Amino acid sequence: MDIRPDPSPVPKSVLSLAQEKQAMLAAIVATSDDAIISKTLDGIITTWNHAAEYIFGYSEAEMVGRHISVIIPEERYAEEDYIMGQISKGKRIEHFETFRLRKDGKLIPLSVSVSPIINSNGRIIGASKIARDVSERQKSEEKDGILAAIIATSDDTIISKTLEGIITSWNPAAERMFGYTETEAIGQHISLIIPLERYKEETYIIGQIARGKKIEHFETVRQHKDGRAISISVSVSPVVDSKGNVIGASKIARDISARLAAEEENARLYQQIKTLNEKKDEFIGLASHELKTPLTSISGYLQILDRMITDNKAKHFLTKTRQQVGKLTALIGDLLDVSKIEAGKLQLATELFDIHQLTADTIEVIRLNNPAHEISLETATDGIMVTGDPNRIEQVIINLLTNGIRYSPKVKRIEVSISSTNHEVQVAVKDFGIGITTEQLAHIFSRFYRVDNLTPSISGLGIGLYLSHEIITRHNGRIWADSEPGNGSTFYFSLPL
Repeated sequence: MDIRPDPSPVPKSVLSLAQEKQAMLAAIVATSDDAIISKTLDGIITTWNHAAEYIFGYSEAEMVGRHISVIIPEERYAEEDYIMGQISKGKRIEHFETFRLRKDGKLIPLSVSVSPIINSNGRIIGASKIARDVSERQKSEEKDGILAAIIATSDDTIISKTLEGIITSWNPAAERMFGYTETEAIGQHISLIIPLERYKEETYIIGQIARGKKIEHFETVRQHKDGRAISISVSVSPVVDSKGNVIGASKIARDISARLAAEEENARLYQQIKTLNEKKDEFIGLASHELKTPLTSISGYLQILDRMITDNKAKHFLTKTRQQVGKLTALIGDLLDVSKIEAGKLQLATELFDIHQLTADTIEVIRLNNPAHEISLETATDGIMVTGDPNRIEQVIINLLTNGIRYSPKVKRIEVSISSTNHEVQVAVKDFGIGITTEQLAHIFSRFYRVDNLTPSISGLGIGLYLSHEIITRHNGRIWADSEPGNGSTFYFSLPL
């Protein structure tokens, strides 16, 4: 007699199967990321899983036995009446989007599905609710909506395409720029708008995009539906999926035809102005040179007359005439210097000289011609040797002194000082005249600039300070000024030792 046990499995009891199923359901409810809540038909909560605790902020102990209205905003009570009315009829509610309240009072957007709970007799005894927090989804949808609105209303063309160059999106601006409708463009290769001779550009761009690199402000030419060329500036970025893989490209294109046309026109006007300016400088140079010859003759004849005339009154007028001829000669010399500077032909005869002695000698000359003005010189040392063109530096000092005298009609005093460091010597010329505003100081070394609103009655062409600036700059020095309206001005220049 074989007494070995029967190898076939012993059937589980109906009870154990029910227990296993119950345990499985409990595990699903406990580990679900969705809030799973059950309640009676009267709205009394009977179960409350961990996800419900997380979403709503209430613990299971706090909620079981309480009415579901705890998490329903007052203005949405009618929703609950509708849901329970449907459940009572045995109907299911699926993906009903609404808002519920957290413990801290914050509103949470939810997607809710509710099913009837039926007992063994087939009677509806409650409801089971599965609620999913859709905050992130709504944020994503809102962001997508904003992006879609930006793309739709943008004045720039926005196009997306696959790495193979197939167009996947085409905004209204692209329709306006290239003449193809969205329906005509989507699904077509991007070469639809690329001139044949520029295909290599697209190969390069896609190559960079495939490596995750961005192309910014790439200026090129694309083709309209009617065949005309359009100058554009393109920025292209990789389109990356959730796994970080580059799956396509997004292109923003701006029509720069108007800008390029404006730049071309500006370049043409600049060249035209440059040519006119060169002709003007040439004219100034020629006219000044031609004027010097008769002026030299006039000056010579006036010197002869000065020796011949003995009448005091006649000599007085002759002296005045010679002074005006001297001013005219100096003015023509300045104009010649301007033309030389513009032509790059201003020569410097450099040598070693004593800046102190040169300044003192120049002051003495100015004193003789302006006896009404007191010009003082202050310096800590007598001999300061510098390398430069003494005649040109003298020209700068004369300009600064004569300007100080010219713009100081009431206070007839000029103070000159010389100081030095291990690296440079500095000369300062201070007057006590009308002064200059801060705004005007920024322009006083410009060619032909005059402070006319302060000095309408003072003659001059506004080239003395321009020449001084050029001379000092060519000596690798600096020239600048400090001033205050009504309190005079101080002009400085420095030369390297």
